[in-house]
Amino acid sequence: MSKTKPDDENPKSKKKGKLKTVLFATGLIALLGGGGAAGGFYAAGMIGGDHEEPEDPNKPKIIMKDGTAVSEKEASATAPKEASSAFKVTYHQIEQPFTSNLSNSDSFAQLSLAVSTYYDERVFENVINHEIAIRSAVLMELGQQDAIELEAPEGKLKLKRKLRDIINETLKEKTGFGGIEDVYFTNMVVQ
Repeated sequence: MSKTKPDDENPKSKKKGKLKTVLFATGLIALLGGGGAAGGFYAAGMIGGDHEEPEDPNKPKIIMKDGTAVSEKEASATAPKEASSAFKVTYHQIEQPFTSNLSNSDSFAQLSLAVSTYYDERVFENVINHEIAIRSAVLMELGQQDAIELEAPEGKLKLKRKLRDIINETLKEKTGFGGIEDVYFTNMVVQ
């Protein structure tokens, strides 16, 4: 007997070899095509990376010194945050003074405040529209102050920063945007 394989077994092994090659080539093409598509989407910014949301058209605009209104993105490209001299500052006096008893004493404080912004008039419209909420928040903070601390310049500066933050938080809660850059004491009496 001969040790050669019958003729009908050889075609099966050839078919299996071709099938493996075709499957491997198909898988390789799919892998490379998927990787290319993912790379294309990544490069186009559809996946991964920083995705910037469009700016809200109702958000107040920053006013430049020449009077033009620009978005925050445009303003930051024009001048860095520290170079606020490129922006126009506008002020708003809050009409009624704030009067509150002070913490841990028989003393009281009476303040008149003004606020400033680099944004357009919508910030001050928001301050006027939500003045009751702002007054309440300011009076709550003022009532927590110590009379001795308010006599020192450092205590007054600390209170100014707290009031700015409280007014911005109140405006953000009510309108979605703060915009107050600084708070000023136009009158202050502690007794």
